[in-house]
Amino acid sequence: MVGRDLVRHLAAVVAMELRVGASTLPARRALDKLLRAYRASSRVVVPSAALYDEAGRVLRKLRESGREIRHAALVNDVLIALCARSVGATLYTRDEDHRVIRDVVGNGLEVVPAATPS
Repeated sequence: MVGRDLVRHLAAVVAMELRVGASTLPARRALDKLLRAYRASSRVVVPSAALYDEAGRVLRKLRESGREIRHAALVNDVLIALCARSVGATLYTRDEDHRVIRDVVGNGLEVVPAATPS
């Protein structure tokens, strides 16, 4: 997953989720360092107004299929998936919701199971 020939991007939504979880000063400093590197290389993907509009359509389809969509985590997952697709990135994740989201989003979103940390 990590290699010389791969270009990594960071969805702004993921940065937000990481910020919520950075509860200690060392964690916040590490996150600040990570975010500086992504910003410096212009690799932070920020959802556009059109992407938010599409996210609303995806969430509606998920609701129509019987999924509960009022949880922030699912809304974030849809935004993350659409951000990945918008830059042609492969989404590496252990989150099962992304497979369902991929089925609704359709073409252009590649979701690959991330390796389990050992």
